[in-house]
Amino acid sequence: MEIFLKSVSALNDETRILILRFLDKYGQTCVCDMQESLNMIQSRLSRHLKILKDAGFLRVDRKGTWAYYSIRSPLDRFRTEALEEIKYLDIEIPELKELSKNGECKV
Repeated sequence: MEIFLKSVSALNDETRILILRFLDKYGQTCVCDMQESLNMIQSRLSRHLKILKDAGFLRVDRKGTWAYYSIRSPLDRFRTEALEEIKYLDIEIPELKELSKNGECKV
């Protein structure tokens, strides 16, 4: 029951919905690239990523000092259907700015 409530609660925020759409569109992404692309300060972004991870939506892969987030796979039916519904929302997804590829990562 607790993980279900965390999942529902995680979806009750526009920023987290945007993050889910962003990761669904671009796949595994470095925190520094998300920070730049979504125009968010690192502490705020990290807080939202933690909530989504704890709710079972995201996985994190650490490569050295960098953290890369992606949609967890496989997802259960509830999370899969929630992500499908989010795709129908009228949300403008920012372009991915890949600072990590050219060594400009600031995180």
